[in-house]
Amino acid sequence: MKVDILAIGIHPDDVELSAAGTLLKQAALGRTFGLLDLSKGELGTRGTAEIRAIEAEEAAVLLGAAFRSRLDIPDGFFTQVPEQWMKIVRQIRQYQPGIVLCNAPQDRHPDHGRAAKLVLDACFYSGLTKIETLDDRGMPQTVWRPKAVYHYIQDQQLQPDFVVDITPFFEQKMKAIRAFKSQFYAPEAEAPSTPISGKDFLDFMEAKARVFGRPIQAAYAEGFICARVPGVEDLFSLQ
Repeated sequence: MKVDILAIGIHPDDVELSAAGTLLKQAALGRTFGLLDLSKGELGTRGTAEIRAIEAEEAAVLLGAAFRSRLDIPDGFFTQVPEQWMKIVRQIRQYQPGIVLCNAPQDRHPDHGRAAKLVLDACFYSGLTKIETLDDRGMPQTVWRPKAVYHYIQDQQLQPDFVVDITPFFEQKMKAIRAFKSQFYAPEAEAPSTPISGKDFLDFMEAKARVFGRPIQAAYAEGFICARVPGVEDLFSLQ
């Protein structure tokens, strides 16, 4: 299955928190997208890998994703080695996205920046003819390099290179976030408190979207950082 956008996160819920509105907007414009979780998020303080997998599928349905795949890269213990980035290469070649969205280049959680580098490298290596990979049927895969890689912005308030107006899609984005009941605000839950489990974190998500929207006079927006300098064909397409 070929998709226009492959949105990748090291943990289930990374994409929902920072890029869900953009994906919903692109889908409304007729473009397709899939989701890829690199790990099961098994080190999370709340919930389990099994619970998070169920929640992730529910969120994918709410977003209308073409698919959601999950790799078995170990949460917290992944390294920059061929064994791990080759798993991502296979996914890129399988789905042949024009655009890849991935974790922030630096963030409060150390996994996020390391995952960003892992994905960025995989996108490059995926285009090298002499790196050979096989699909699930054991057939050689065609080389593929995405046209662009964009890092979504996560917990740290990094300076975006561009922002996307997600105002009409903000409520659906929040529904997808709330699908991860084990991770986020649920007063009835008997679980340890974490920096993202309180109502204040969901309030922060709204405030962040408002801050990103302010420069373009939008109620809500999401911010992205370019992996390389982008080209612009029409100046009037910029807000």
